[in-house]
Amino acid sequence: MGFFDRFRAKRDETAALYAALVARARQPHWFLDGAVADTVDGRFDMIAAVLAMVMLRLEADPAGVAAAAHLSEAFVDDMDPQLREIGIGDLLVGKHVGRMMGMLGGRLGAYRDGLAAGDLKPALIRNLYRGEAPDPAALAHVERNLLALRQGLDGITLDALVAGQLP
Repeated sequence: MGFFDRFRAKRDETAALYAALVARARQPHWFLDGAVADTVDGRFDMIAAVLAMVMLRLEADPAGVAAAAHLSEAFVDDMDPQLREIGIGDLLVGKHVGRMMGMLGGRLGAYRDGLAAGDLKPALIRNLYRGEAPDPAALAHVERNLLALRQGLDGITLDALVAGQLP
């Protein structure tokens, strides 16, 4: 097995987890009860929010840091063809993916800070709702469900999580 084959195999270990978190982020309740925009941007923002909760759990465990890195690579692998599908040309895909990774990093920091403060609402308004506060019930729905996800992740072993088991 060559160097790049080993790298690909490690990244493939998180494929089930990435698929599970995308499925979680695409659940209709986020868009219906949570008033997340059902648009390309809204779906990206919701995937980034769920991905952030999972990555924060992985980063909290020293043994999960590599899985978090592979998960972010799976995100890039997913976003690249999505950008091409919506018409972004080859010359600009890398720039857009770089911007998306920067946005993900910013969201990780904002959600990390929000979790530490016990209040995700400001981070959600800024990142998930793009600065436009939704109805308070919708905001509470999203915050409650993301907090439940994040808290539930603490009760799952790293192996189970990497295998795609979400609470």
